[in-house]
Amino acid sequence: MASTSDFCFVHAADLHLDTPFKGIHQVAPAVAAALREASLQAFDAIVQLALDRKAAFVVIAGDVYDGADRGIRAQLRFRDGLAKLATAGIPSFVVHGNHDPVTTGWTAVRSWPEGVTVFGSDDVTAVEVVREGTTIAVVQGISYGRRDVTENLALRFRRPDSYETPAPELQGGVLHGGVLHVGVLHCNVHGASPGYADYAPCTIDDLRSTELDYWALGHIHQHTVLSEGRGARDPWIVYAGNSQARSPRASERGTKGAVVAHVQEGRIARVEHVACDSVRFAEIEYDVSGLTSLDEIEDQLLAQAFEAAHAADGRALVLRASLSGRSHAHVELARPGAIEGLLAHLRDAVRTAEPFLWWDGLTDQSARPIDLDAARSRGDFTSDLLALADSVALDDESATLLIDDVLGAVPRALAAELGTIMRDPETWASMIATATSVALDELSIGEQ
Repeated sequence: MASTSDFCFVHAADLHLDTPFKGIHQVAPAVAAALREASLQAFDAIVQLALDRKAAFVVIAGDVYDGADRGIRAQLRFRDGLAKLATAGIPSFVVHGNHDPVTTGWTAVRSWPEGVTVFGSDDVTAVEVVREGTTIAVVQGISYGRRDVTENLALRFRRPDSYETPAPELQGGVLHGGVLHVGVLHCNVHGASPGYADYAPCTIDDLRSTELDYWALGHIHQHTVLSEGRGARDPWIVYAGNSQARSPRASERGTKGAVVAHVQEGRIARVEHVACDSVRFAEIEYDVSGLTSLDEIEDQLLAQAFEAAHAADGRALVLRASLSGRSHAHVELARPGAIEGLLAHLRDAVRTAEPFLWWDGLTDQSARPIDLDAARSRGDFTSDLLALADSVALDDESATLLIDDVLGAVPRALAAELGTIMRDPETWASMIATATSVALDELSIGEQ
């Protein structure tokens, strides 16, 4: 006989429904329209995931919409999805984040289906989840009242004494566990991921101090498990990541979706990230060294594109590429209009791909080839530069002296971390090779 304390719930965040994709819209309206639809399709997939898994409840940790200008279609699609869950007896819990604070924008939804809780912004509130007459979970949450929330909202959460239950025990031959306590918050946990605005900042210790069992977080667009619960009152701390990628940024690449949290005996046993996206973003960094013409470069880029499309597991793909390395084709790439023409031809080559493959951008960071042996024998400043580079790259004593000089010129707090990096042999060799390449390019430019 199954226990009521064994169930799963779905944790999603950062839906950004109806994201406009303005940049792509200017050059490819059809692609932008498909991307805009993709955010809605990802939400539909989350709803279906909850239905398929017979989830006990669903939590959505902020940024339901992309901004204050919330489209009618997005709002009604969101309402209809939650209504579908409610009809199946699956309650849902929603907080709003910095993109969609409750006091800005407008709403086309005057009332939510029964079983839907949209948390307010005045204070943390708690709602029970009841199954077969037994409280299996308590979900707490708070929304943003305005965009720029700098308060540590995590400190407002706590484990309510009124829901305390004994440790799991046998009752009538069935193992019953305690009530699961879940916090839903849109926030930036210190150290979780660089590059995100510091909204509702907190630390892992702040979240642990609440003694909840699971933190369902939003704001960071990469699925991340910051902490696995180590026992009673030590929470799992999880970012679901966004449900659908929004740009070619590194944090937007890869699988996007939602988290299924599996509960056994009233405690989180494991979490599972499930793909819900329909479009993925990828970036190719291709070394053109050894290639001599634009048609060779195009062939290689197309081959890389099809590999990336295969890795996207049947999803549509938005792709960027950057070219690096030293190649005789650099002169052709540097011709006026060459990159734009190559990009247009790449788009033409995949125009009929299903699902679509869109080349969003191409950048050239390649350089002309240099005959290093010839340069070393010239007896000029260039040969002296190469001799110095060879010395500090190959001679341990010379390298040590140079590294010590560099570290002596930086703040002490930075020197320790920088020294660890620079004294790694592979990293040091790469740094010298890169610096030498840049210097040779500058010298080459000066000779023209």
